[in-house]
Amino acid sequence: MTFVPGRALTATAAAGVLLLAATACSKDSPGQAPDTASVPSSVPASGQSSASASPSPSGSDRSTPVDIRVTLDGRPVDATLNDSPAARDFAGLLPLTLGLEDFHSTERVADLPRELNTDGAPAPVAAEAGDIAYYAPWGNLALFYEDGPAPSADLLVLGHLDVSADQLGRATRITIEATS
Repeated sequence: MTFVPGRALTATAAAGVLLLAATACSKDSPGQAPDTASVPSSVPASGQSSASASPSPSGSDRSTPVDIRVTLDGRPVDATLNDSPAARDFAGLLPLTLGLEDFHSTERVADLPRELNTDGAPAPVAAEAGDIAYYAPWGNLALFYEDGPAPSADLLVLGHLDVSADQLGRATRITIEATS
């Protein structure tokens, strides 16, 4: 193999440009350690990329959960919102404290301060116990403590509460806050 100075310079320059582009596009702040959790295992530790590296998920991934802080009658419960347009619009209303009323011995409901954006809603699904949902015709929040009716385009599941059906079925007040 013969050493060709022009090729070495071109390869070095290309590697420098790639490194500069990668650091310029990084979400890490200067002085902050990089987020190694988001680096695919197929990328070598030296920073050289592999041809088989998979792309990172985009911000439009609808299955990315969004953590929220929820208290039911003063007791904290684990909860997440999905990444649907309606759930993101709901997150924009936070923090909220709402009084809850029973509806059809299936869900606890509360009126929201305004209607949510339902454009681009995912395919309808039947609500399950623990689901946080939005019923578009009435503009209200629904917290299901029993499995809901058949799928309906009017009912958008926004997220899920990890709470017993008994606790949710008796709840009279909910506070929902964004965690970040």
